[in-house]
Amino acid sequence: MINDLKNIFLLSIFLFGCSDNPLNSPYSDNKSTQNILYSSFQERPKHLDPVRSYSSNEYAFLAQIYEPLFQYHYLKKPYELIPLTATKLPEVQYLDSSFRVTKKVKNARYSKYILNIKKGILYQNHPAFFKEKSKYLYHSLGLDDLKNINTLSDFKKSSTRELLSDDYIYQIKRLADNLNHSPISGVMQEYIYGFTEYKEQLSKLNNISGEKRVSYLKNNKMLGIKKIDDFSFSIILKKPYPQFVYWLAMPFFAPMPWEADLFYSQQQLKKKNITLNWYPVGTGPFMLTENNPNLRMVLKRNGNFRGEVYPSLEDKIKNKKMYSKNKEKVIPFIDEAIFSLEKEQIPRWNKFLQGYYDNSGIASDNYDQAVSLNNSGDITLTEELKEKGIHLSMATAASTYYIGFNMLDGTVGGKSNRAKYLRQAITLAIDYEEYISIFANGRGIVAQSPIPPGIFGYQDGIKKYNKTIYSFKNKRIVKKNIEKAKILMEKAGYPNGINQKNGKPLILYFEATGSGADTYSFLNWLRKQFKKINIQLVTRVTDYNRFQEKMINGTGQIFQWGWNADYPDPENFLFLLYSKNGKVKYSGENASNYDSKDFDRLFIKMKNMRNSIEREKIIDQMLSIIQEDCPWIWGWHPKSFSLSHGWVENVESNLMANNTLKYKKIKLNSRNKNIKSWNKANFTLLYILAFLIFLLILSVFFMVRKKDREKIYD
Repeated sequence: MINDLKNIFLLSIFLFGCSDNPLNSPYSDNKSTQNILYSSFQERPKHLDPVRSYSSNEYAFLAQIYEPLFQYHYLKKPYELIPLTATKLPEVQYLDSSFRVTKKVKNARYSKYILNIKKGILYQNHPAFFKEKSKYLYHSLGLDDLKNINTLSDFKKSSTRELLSDDYIYQIKRLADNLNHSPISGVMQEYIYGFTEYKEQLSKLNNISGEKRVSYLKNNKMLGIKKIDDFSFSIILKKPYPQFVYWLAMPFFAPMPWEADLFYSQQQLKKKNITLNWYPVGTGPFMLTENNPNLRMVLKRNGNFRGEVYPSLEDKIKNKKMYSKNKEKVIPFIDEAIFSLEKEQIPRWNKFLQGYYDNSGIASDNYDQAVSLNNSGDITLTEELKEKGIHLSMATAASTYYIGFNMLDGTVGGKSNRAKYLRQAITLAIDYEEYISIFANGRGIVAQSPIPPGIFGYQDGIKKYNKTIYSFKNKRIVKKNIEKAKILMEKAGYPNGINQKNGKPLILYFEATGSGADTYSFLNWLRKQFKKINIQLVTRVTDYNRFQEKMINGTGQIFQWGWNADYPDPENFLFLLYSKNGKVKYSGENASNYDSKDFDRLFIKMKNMRNSIEREKIIDQMLSIIQEDCPWIWGWHPKSFSLSHGWVENVESNLMANNTLKYKKIKLNSRNKNIKSWNKANFTLLYILAFLIFLLILSVFFMVRKKDREKIYD
């Protein structure tokens, strides 16, 4: 029996020690040899239908599947648009009031975009395309047909077809459909000729079936959209609008085959949650094969993808056509991408350090573990991460975060000098450099205006700056001190924070969302900032839905918000203060409800101009107006920090492009070697414990045996 125990003990030691795979791996062993990128996501994407989606966590998936006409060059800065499915950048014609072509832009009443797409582009395989005897097999499904259907993959047959100009035209019509709730419908209504009329026609069809609605979209034309042939079409705009080409690079303008729209319109499929929001269909390099947002989402290579060349800085655009230095169609480099749900920062960070995620952001809790300052004061990786071969990418985001005043409010809003001086005083009091240091770990720069770095018209705080807040002293720009703010408070009629009209302390209200330590730390800090000029700040914390209601109804007083660039043009930020975009009156993105005739006049003049010295002068005038009026406390522009392991190749910082997964490349041998090295199981304690247990069992065995012998002798 002792020999049996010894053999069991030795066998257990052998089994523990012989495994070559890390015991803590979250993936199956057979995945280690496959060409897969591993990443994570924090929040499930709500909309995967490009007509509706307008969120970065949705674009992370959408942009890998759908292909609009254009994309941003992956390597070039400033950002440069290049053809994606289009053969070249659009030809733009200017038309007079009779729709005749004119060479004089000043005489132009309309502009016409002529768009050409490449031949031979195929959609991913999908049941919606499958025909049997020239009839679509899955376009009219009954209950019996769906007995064993629970997910899209349960359909046994699928097919594909070629991308056509009709698919882009169909998607533009979908933007006009109120039932799709497209967030850019209002903007397109302002520009695309015939869009408003088409939208009104569709609004009368709310009660018709999905099949009839698809038939209407397919067969009824929009005045401003014309099919030229199967691979070219035109769009007429009501006015010249050079920024329109940027919209054509967004998922909103990705092609939508009518077959897929009809397939997903079937009520029986909707009941099973088989919808376009759940199972997208595109021509891009990847397709979504698993959508389990409570666990993971999986993108796999689209077998029908035509391939792309990896870009080079030597690529040239000549006569609107792209000429690539590289010729070999190697993109995408990976076969699959697995995104696991990670709601908490700590496990996400630990799995990245273990090598189980190929990339990671840097959360506030992990900042000191990730980066430090070198002798020159520059941000660099910590030694621990350098030893692991981890790379750091940094870029200032084309984003602006700000504190806004509701200009409809009776105290902080309005056009009176009293309210303006109060806003200026508060703007001077709030120290955004301190905010960036405390709450963003130094990852940001103070904003001078709404326009962030990298966008035409940006003021860097050196050559150009906000003269309401800063002054030029001793050959440098310095912020005006708190005494200036107190003088402004007196001019506003609030000396020492007391309202001269009624003798009561000035109390203001800040609308906040969120919960937890970070939110309340920020609110405590903000109250101290207002206290510098003797203003009592009351913070009202609600959930985001209630906060949005306050903004829509104009009942909030002071709030915090932000904006990420849709496209790299100053119009995309300055429109946030254009009166016709007012949140309360027009349901637009002007959350502060700012209204200035001078600003509006210049905005209308500037918004459709190309970048030039003249446009820059107009922007400077606009910024001067809003810097004096202070509808915002100008806030800050965040810096984006991202980490990737050394085995991930082709990592570039491009904050405008969303379709970057296709460029990533994985060195499998390096990854596997490092993961095994970093995750070796230490069995020393286990061996000691097992040995002690063995001794205990052995001693018990001898004690029992001894007692048995004593009984025999007795």
